[in-house]
Amino acid sequence: MPDGDRKAYPLRVDSALWAAVERCAAAELRSVNAQVECLLREALAERGVRLKAPAPRKRGRPSKKEK
Repeated sequence: MPDGDRKAYPLRVDSALWAAVERCAAAELRSVNAQVECLLREALAERGVRLKAPAPRKRGRPSKKEK
């Protein structure tokens, strides 16, 4: 998914809630941002909202050809 397809959104949350999300993210080896996105998807799925699976993001260094 190109970066242009992602929406930046400032979020204000209680510090205790943020700490809990950070702990969950660390336990699942995710960034806090990825954890929040995962939690939102899970909550929407529980409510019956169906979303297509996110496209996998490229990881690691770009190849020399892409530079």
